[in-house]
Amino acid sequence: MQKVTQLPFEKPIYEIEDKIEELKNLSRDSGIDLSAQIDTLTKQAEEFKKKLYNNLQPYERIQIARHAQRPTFLDYVRNITTDWVEFHGDRAGTDDRSIIGGIGRIDDRPMLIVGTQKGRTTRENLEYNFGMPHPEGYRKALRLFKHAEKFNLPIVTIIDTPGAYPGIKAEETGQGGAIAKNLLEMAKLTVPVISVITGEGCSGGALGLAVANKVYMLENAYYTVITPEGCASILWSDASYADKAADALQITADFLLKSKIIDGIIKEPLGGAHYEPEVACENLKEMVLKGLSELDGLDEKQIVEDRYKKFRDMGEVKASLF
Repeated sequence: MQKVTQLPFEKPIYEIEDKIEELKNLSRDSGIDLSAQIDTLTKQAEEFKKKLYNNLQPYERIQIARHAQRPTFLDYVRNITTDWVEFHGDRAGTDDRSIIGGIGRIDDRPMLIVGTQKGRTTRENLEYNFGMPHPEGYRKALRLFKHAEKFNLPIVTIIDTPGAYPGIKAEETGQGGAIAKNLLEMAKLTVPVISVITGEGCSGGALGLAVANKVYMLENAYYTVITPEGCASILWSDASYADKAADALQITADFLLKSKIIDGIIKEPLGGAHYEPEVACENLKEMVLKGLSELDGLDEKQIVEDRYKKFRDMGEVKASLF
């Protein structure tokens, strides 16, 4: 397995693991039995890991969500689907690679799978535009949604985006209108829709693919109207207050589940999905199939009503405030 790049708050873990490796090398080179000391340090490292990852602050989870080695959309597709066939283009001359979609089977069940794709290398990030879709990407996604509806296929969207591309060209070609149309048309789809936030789920760029009957999040993902850095820049004129903004925004999975914004949390391996990608993929697959099974048996009208009710029920208004 490729060595995982450590995050700043993980430094104490790596310091203990480096010490364990030093003792192993010393024991091998000197012939001295240091197994007792090694076992003690190993247990301490495991206990520290559990304590650290079970008590993460919001901005620490955001750092995990943004980790460069976190599984991408295509990683999930390769691990959970068979017979995958990618579809291209918005039928207007453009194929936005930041949104990828196609038909595949999950446990022999055919479905449409659409998602945002990030890269790992500079070349990949340029190809996928750092996971930030243009209007053409949303138009491609909507074309595929309509295709799935025509052939009565359930839809799964997998989302990891810092937001829709904010460039001048995107605005000139109708970024806001493309997202708005997706929101409208997804609300009316007569087939089940499952959405999973696997990393970043920012602003309308994420919501344009997440008007679903069931919305799930990976344990260390986040879902928000604005990035913590953007929020900090507005409130304090200083993006370095991003950790403070993350606390105030309450955008992590545990809070969003309590607020009924999402419908479930997908467990990640200790430390994050990038430590054991295959386990993360399997957990996502199980949650998707569970969500679809809960929607099986609903007719087209009930599917639309279920989705409508989900979004209408979000939030509460307390009469005592007026």
